[in-house]
Amino acid sequence: MLTGMAVSRADVEHIARLARVRLEPDEVERLSQQLSGILDHFAALSAVDTEGVEPTAHPLPLANVMRADSVAPSLPPEDVLANAVATEDGYIRVRAVLE
Repeated sequence: MLTGMAVSRADVEHIARLARVRLEPDEVERLSQQLSGILDHFAALSAVDTEGVEPTAHPLPLANVMRADSVAPSLPPEDVLANAVATEDGYIRVRAVLE
């Protein structure tokens, strides 16, 4: 198993340059340590034997929990319009988004 994968300051500075991100010197050191830790976690995952394990998108079996679509009567227009802040000619009036 790979352990102790160190990301150097030069690596962090190179990645920051590629991402067009400006880093302060103390951030470079901190990110170097954090990225090294992340790579160590990936190395630990790489060591896990997954031979014979089927790929899956989720560890638990999922089922659709939506209710059946059924026709139902809608509210009367007067009741809907009664809740609107502003109405005009039987419609809900909203603020213009595009001018």
